[in-house]
Amino acid sequence: MPVQLRKTLCGQTALVLLFFVCSIILITIFEHCAFCFHFNIFTCYCFLQIFRIFMRINVRVLFMLLLLGLGIIFYIGASTSPIIVFVFSVCIVSFVLSTYLTKWVLSKDEGPPEMVQISDAIRDGAEGFFRTQYGTISKMAILLGLVVLSIYLFRSTTPQQESSGLGRLTTAFVTVASFLLGALCSGIAGYVGMWVSVRANVRVSSAARRSAREALQIAVRAGGFSALVVVGMAVIGIAILYSTFYVWLGVGSPGAMKVTDLPLLLVGYGFGASFVALFAQLGGGIFTKAADVGADLVGKVEQGIPEDDPRNPAVIADLVGDNVGDCAARGADLFESIAAEIISAMILGGTMVQRCKIEDPSGFILFPLVVHSFDLVISSVGIFSIRNTRDSGVIGTIEDPMSVLQKGYSMTIILAVITFGLCTRWMLYTDQAPSAWLNFALCGLVGIMMAYIFVWISKYYTDYKHEPVRNLALSNSTGHGTNIIAGISLGLESTALPVLVISISIISAFWLGQTSGLVDESGNPTGGLFGTAVATMGMLSTAAYVLTMDMFGPIADNAGGIVEMSQQPESVREITDVLDAVGNTTKATTKGFAIGSASLASFLLFSAYMDEISAFSQLPFNQVDIAIPEVFIGGLLGSMLIFLFSAWACSAVGRSAQEVVNEVRRQFIERPGIMYYKEKPDYVRCVSIVAAASLREMIKPGALAIISPVVVGLVFRVLGHYTGQPLLGAKVVAAMLMFATVSGILMALFLNTAGGAWDNAKKYIETGALGGKGSDCHKAAVTGDTVGDPFKDTAGPSIHVLIKMLATITLVMAPVFL
Repeated sequence: MPVQLRKTLCGQTALVLLFFVCSIILITIFEHCAFCFHFNIFTCYCFLQIFRIFMRINVRVLFMLLLLGLGIIFYIGASTSPIIVFVFSVCIVSFVLSTYLTKWVLSKDEGPPEMVQISDAIRDGAEGFFRTQYGTISKMAILLGLVVLSIYLFRSTTPQQESSGLGRLTTAFVTVASFLLGALCSGIAGYVGMWVSVRANVRVSSAARRSAREALQIAVRAGGFSALVVVGMAVIGIAILYSTFYVWLGVGSPGAMKVTDLPLLLVGYGFGASFVALFAQLGGGIFTKAADVGADLVGKVEQGIPEDDPRNPAVIADLVGDNVGDCAARGADLFESIAAEIISAMILGGTMVQRCKIEDPSGFILFPLVVHSFDLVISSVGIFSIRNTRDSGVIGTIEDPMSVLQKGYSMTIILAVITFGLCTRWMLYTDQAPSAWLNFALCGLVGIMMAYIFVWISKYYTDYKHEPVRNLALSNSTGHGTNIIAGISLGLESTALPVLVISISIISAFWLGQTSGLVDESGNPTGGLFGTAVATMGMLSTAAYVLTMDMFGPIADNAGGIVEMSQQPESVREITDVLDAVGNTTKATTKGFAIGSASLASFLLFSAYMDEISAFSQLPFNQVDIAIPEVFIGGLLGSMLIFLFSAWACSAVGRSAQEVVNEVRRQFIERPGIMYYKEKPDYVRCVSIVAAASLREMIKPGALAIISPVVVGLVFRVLGHYTGQPLLGAKVVAAMLMFATVSGILMALFLNTAGGAWDNAKKYIETGALGGKGSDCHKAAVTGDTVGDPFKDTAGPSIHVLIKMLATITLVMAPVFL
């Protein structure tokens, strides 16, 4: 790697880490001085000024400041618990390892000038849209932060908070600080995903000219960099917040807050992460699928040119969309998933410890952080297990890329089982119930098995090596209509097995937790919910490797587009086509994984919401009776929200795609030389159209998701006040959340699987089956793929983010409903 590039990379790495550290320190300082009502605007202004100052500092000075910031963080961690120091250490090592992966990827050649030119156009478009999109999201985050601050300044406090001296003002600023930090970290997670993808794509394209296995290794390691950073940031961000609050509030000292109540202060972090993830997924999903649909309808169907053909004016916008929709949005999505799961598990662990009167509660509360620290270790092993081997570069003589990725995943799963058992023995052993750790280890095993089965089910329904997709491809032989019917029926059928797996997993984990031997003062078993939380941790204990497989997909897709646009030999395109098809499968399987984890995480957050309502109201709230008319209405509204949100997301893609179709048609009519390579298409115009449309269209469904639970809760709170039902607002919101979660899981499974199956049915035909490219069968498959595009990359992924955001926003706003 050139010395200048290495210095630039090191400087950027230090800058991001230092900005992250100083952001946390700045938030902590302002928490001590919580007297300014303009905290949000002033803090964000300070962030901007700090970042600008850092940009002018020498690299060596940056590293010195970074070491100083890390020293402060480790001092705070050491003042909290040795476990926190362990978590910090693992996360820092993972960041160093991710830096090595980046240097390794960037050291690979970029190929001929025509490849580099295309890659530069993709990078400029992706980074330009990212800046604009996240600028819009940051403004909305500041506005929402002010709203949350105002609500918390006038809300009631729990008796525990009053006894510990944690007043409204302090609670308000702690929550808003957590919200801002969660939003900031989620944004960084999205940027990291996009940053590496727009630089790795051309290197994968270049490697495909030599070896399929080398191209696979580069794509995997590029995805591994993003995965390690995203998971590491989620873990270290929560650990820093926890330790900072622990030291600042004097947790554990006489008259101060109890350590079991501390996790509730972290809820704002999860809310901030969910907020950014939802809008990132919506905006990125609308962008990528509007460009894809527009490019396919005019290019493939009307003009009969291949996918990613340089003559298509929308092809650059399509490739840009892969980065902002699949990489940036998915990074923010998984960051939010891990953050929500960790926080909800910490809350439930603290609640259980308090009921069981366990002397040392730190193990049960910090257990999620340790599990995900080991996730970084074992996923790194899985990533590095995929190495380059010599092959001829001919498709028939190389190992199937999917089997290579599957071997790495199997290795990660085996290591996860071993490390999870060790973690439970280390963290969850208690003299009060000596065998409880074994039950919780089995809960983790349930979650790990659930993850593996989910991945297998998604692969079965979306990989063209299996019967469902091949039957779907065969349906194209009788026309467009039968293809649509077959795809919808496949998507509907695919919901059955995952729901059965989720149901068995929840019941099994709950039962194992209940029989762990942990009981409250009355002798009642109390470990059931925590057992479910442990199962969720087990499912996400390989999250870094799963995200690696997910990032592999869009990188491979981009590489194929660069190969096609630069007009490389057919043998190179064959290699990228195989990688692209495998990438479609990995994206579909990881979406199934995300839905499964979202279902468990939402269940945990729902339980935490009920506990918080009980704490604020001092009334028992442990069940929701849907026989009460108002509560049943809340459930209906929750299900309606999912369908309305899905409709608006899909229609947003449709409207944006129409603008792209009109523009592409206009260019083909006004510039007839494009088809004969005599004129160059205006790629920038299509990128601008899609960017403007996606930013405009993401607002309405996002606002619906944020406003709906708050409005419903307030309306029924008022109704409950006049009818003598003090918990009516909270009960209606609980029903809304419950029904939305159930409907959302089914809807997301249907949309993701149907869209992925249509896509791979088209890929199967493009391998030469059923007439191959250009046949009537292929044209029908293109129609199915076009219909499935907003399903699998816009509405489907956004829904599982939506149900987690609904859970976090109801948890943050719980006092408003009383």
